[in-house]
Amino acid sequence: MTDVEILEAVEKIMDAEVNPALAGHGGGAKITTVKDGKVYVELQGGCRGCMGARMTMKNGIERLLKEKVPAVLEVIDATNHG
Repeated sequence: MTDVEILEAVEKIMDAEVNPALAGHGGGAKITTVKDGKVYVELQGGCRGCMGARMTMKNGIERLLKEKVPAVLEVIDATNHG
């Protein structure tokens, strides 16, 4: 699976599942890039700088994306939490 194919697949999951869940907490997430099977995600809104952001990224977003798109090797937090 190419990075472009991975991007297309994960964007559908982000739109259908991840962002609706994050919206309930005043936040959201967007894919910034996919490179070599690694998906770079930027948290937005209430998720930026949140104490639970790391857990959301690894236990939520990464787990879901890897489960649904086995070509995803890792999800990397590209958010500026500062």
